[in-house]
Amino acid sequence: MRLRPAARPRPHPAGPSPEKTGFHVRKSPTSRNFFPRALSHPFMSFRRLFPALLLAPLLALATPPPAAPAAPGPTAALVPPPAVPPVATAPTRNLEATAALRQELRALIHLLEEVHFNRDQVRPSSYVELIPNAFRALDRQKLFLLNSDLEEFQERNRPEALYFNLATLGRLETAFAIHARYDQRVRERVAWIQQRLPGDFDFSTDATYELERRELPWPADAAEADALWERRLKFELLQELLNNRSLDEARAKVARRYERVLRNLDDFDSGDVAEVFLTAIAGLYDPHSTYFSPETYEDFGINMRLQLFGIGALLGLEDDVCVLKEIIPGGPADLSRQLRPNDKIHAVAQGDGEFVEIVGMKLRRIVQMIRGEKGTQVRLLVQPADAADAAVRREIVLTRDLINLDSARAHGAIFQVPNERGQTRPFGVIPLPPSYGRERDGASPQTSASSDIAELIKRLKAENIEGLVLDLRRNGGGLLSEAVAITGLFIPSGPVVQIKNYAGEVKIDADQNPAVAYSGPLVVLTDRFSASASEIVAGALQNYGRAVIVGDSSTHGKGTVQTVIEMERVIPARNRTGAATGASKLTVQKFYLPNGASTQLRGVVPDIVLPSVNEFFPIGEQDLPHAMAWDEVSPSLFDATPISGTDLKFLRQRSAARMEELPEFALLRRSIERFRDRQAERTVSLNLETRRAGKVEDRTFGEETRAARRSLEENYAFAFTEVFVAPPPPPRIRAERRDDDDSGLDGGEEEPDNDTRYAKMDVHLRESLRILHDVRALSPAVAVAAGFTGATGTKASTASLPAN
Repeated sequence: MRLRPAARPRPHPAGPSPEKTGFHVRKSPTSRNFFPRALSHPFMSFRRLFPALLLAPLLALATPPPAAPAAPGPTAALVPPPAVPPVATAPTRNLEATAALRQELRALIHLLEEVHFNRDQVRPSSYVELIPNAFRALDRQKLFLLNSDLEEFQERNRPEALYFNLATLGRLETAFAIHARYDQRVRERVAWIQQRLPGDFDFSTDATYELERRELPWPADAAEADALWERRLKFELLQELLNNRSLDEARAKVARRYERVLRNLDDFDSGDVAEVFLTAIAGLYDPHSTYFSPETYEDFGINMRLQLFGIGALLGLEDDVCVLKEIIPGGPADLSRQLRPNDKIHAVAQGDGEFVEIVGMKLRRIVQMIRGEKGTQVRLLVQPADAADAAVRREIVLTRDLINLDSARAHGAIFQVPNERGQTRPFGVIPLPPSYGRERDGASPQTSASSDIAELIKRLKAENIEGLVLDLRRNGGGLLSEAVAITGLFIPSGPVVQIKNYAGEVKIDADQNPAVAYSGPLVVLTDRFSASASEIVAGALQNYGRAVIVGDSSTHGKGTVQTVIEMERVIPARNRTGAATGASKLTVQKFYLPNGASTQLRGVVPDIVLPSVNEFFPIGEQDLPHAMAWDEVSPSLFDATPISGTDLKFLRQRSAARMEELPEFALLRRSIERFRDRQAERTVSLNLETRRAGKVEDRTFGEETRAARRSLEENYAFAFTEVFVAPPPPPRIRAERRDDDDSGLDGGEEEPDNDTRYAKMDVHLRESLRILHDVRALSPAVAVAAGFTGATGTKASTASLPAN
């Protein structure tokens, strides 16, 4: 059995969002005997299995994600719960647990208790969280279920008895009872909506609707729920009215939406119900452990990374809305430069066909709609993540294709960057995608990120660059071996990452090659989406004093590693039912930098912080439930000279002065402030005229922002030429802008031109390039940038700070 990291874990179809990290398992002819005797008795010898998991070549660094996962999970009771009272709209199907699901439940709990890094932190009393988490998984915005439902299930499922039922008896009755109650409440509410929609609605009042209900309680009873849904229906109808539909058209569209909700309820099967529940149990340990049902495990197999959904994107569900979680480099979504992580997809159309609403639709069904044959077109109706108004929609046309592997490889550019005196220097830029590499020994070496970057450095040096920016923004991670190799391109041999298992044993992964590909001034650009392997690269280069780290206030903060275990490997052969089994993804190790500090939770703190809209998104590891704690281990032995405080003070002062003076930072701050103010608004008006006035204001703001940016581009853009290790990718695929395409974007960053991979007014990249000018002003500049005089590792000293 062989593992390799995936760009994102496979999202489960029933829950509100996919997990953020994960690995895919590749079966080999010998994988069935990977654990030949470890589990000869049901759920025995996990202590013997644990070292094999950690020592076998199965672990790699995973990628996290930019958004917080749900904490789902129903539970089972010691005594079978009473049946849910039937109603007129109750489902006709009777879902129940299979023997195979009960076996997988018991196996998962035992794996968690024996293999998980955080195993000692979860007790039977911890299972008190499962019932609320199960409710949140099914009804994240707290619209359908009632607080009285929650109290009833909590009373019937005390945590210690619940744990006994799950771990010892493998009982899933409560999971299915909770789902049945949710099914009942949804059908009752849809029937209420169908009766209410034809009635009158007053859009002239001062009423408001709570946009974010996750932290609010569930409605206490049916009367409170009706009042909530009066406001909810007005909100949904207003969304359609603001998109130039009549009230009758809006009613019809909302009605169709909830008809689909009912159809999606009928799509739930026993595996879906169990998947949400088992994921909830794993989520008690940490946010990156999960359970994959057989269907999910099959749907998101190892080859999906190269042909993901036909457009090169990883999707998840949040509050019944399809959310773009990751854009795979080189695919149609990436090449179009129109989609970004956290964009919401509301409808899908095939070619010239009509749009089909996908709000509330099952994830597998959405994936099937977006997939398609090479060369066919799919149209997406998208709500941009940074739209000021939730009513904004943008139509995007993509041509399906296989992801172009050459386009997914690292690339670079040479920028001509002037200083304040007009002196121009050539600086290189390498935006690093997730750290791809060889799947197996003997694979072609040019498919690795480190070899591609080495080749790019060689070409950039041939053009006499005087500094380099390694751009790790939006880099979710990748292979640990590649993180070590990439770091080794900039330092002599030495430790790069320390890895600790549950027993406290620490292994050091080091760069063994004394050769240095590039020893000149170096800036590493990061953001809140830089995670896992990319954090190792940034943190290690910072530890060595090799680079100035620039970016958001911190990186993501994921310092854990997961492994995937197929459940059939841990269920004894004599107990297997023959049914397909799923897999579990468990956190088994933690990562630490050479100086002993963990990247977990705190991430890598840059030397120079730039203003960013990312600071107002809950996208860090600390925003995830049950995130593991920060800690540290003993420093490893390595030869390094960190950048001096005096030098850092000089660099920060120079950057701070530019942030105050340059018009591009004024534009960025204005956009951030507007976004921050909008994020702070927890409610939205249900007054039509108020909303229309707000839309006009947003349109005006967007037009002013775009005009200001265009002016800056025309007068201040840096000239650059691109460098590729593979043939250049085809031109960007972009839909023509329509007259009614009111994106409402706040202008934090503008989109690149069709034929380039770099925005003309990328404020953060431009400032990183200017910082290279400042680094060169230090004496000697290479001492700050490289911390050594050559491949021998001899340290150079820093001196005075002359004016640039």
